Amino acid sequence: MSHPTDLALDPTDAATFRHVLGHFCTGVVIVTAMDGDSPAGFACQSFSALSLDPPLVLFCPARTSRTWPVIERAGHFAVNVLAHSQREVSTVFGRSRPDKFATTGWRPSPGGAPVLDSVPAWLDCTLEAVHDGGDHVVAVGRVTALGTGPSDRPLLFYRGGYTVTESVPVPTVSQEEFITWVRPGDWL
Repeated sequence: MSHPTDLALDPTDAATFRHVLGHFCTGVVIVTAMDGDSPAGFACQSFSALSLDPPLVLFCPARTSRTWPVIERAGHFAVNVLAHSQREVSTVFGRSRPDKFATTGWRPSPGGAPVLDSVPAWLDCTLEAVHDGGDHVVAVGRVTALGTGPSDRPLLFYRGGYTVTESVPVPTVSQEEFITWVRPGDWL
């Protein structure tokens, strides 16, 4: 017997597409770069690790983004992974406003892009490639430096709102059982 939610829905309807994909939890990052002497950045949920060798990540800015041309021109950017306590930072960087950096401190990454204060992790990248992604672009960055900050749970986005992970006890496992990254050939 079929359940109404088991029915195929129209993927061309933007509201339906957002609703269905909202069931996939994503992390929230701030992608930053320097525009001359001025910092620039935007909130992004479309971020992912891409490759271990070489170390590559990707993010997907909207074609309408005012910050994306700055990052593309700079050729260098930082990815700032937000903590659950940084919802307001995400909200500020998720809007178009000229003073986004007025509410949070930052320091330059080794390559010069802004690393925001109190982020649990950051990556310094050079722009490796840009691909068409419909109403977005797929920007691939080569990681040149990275680091961690305060240990804090990440800020997540799920079903149209912010959420956080729950703390659960981690079972004791041997090194052989613990998988951190899929190795080549593991999913073939």
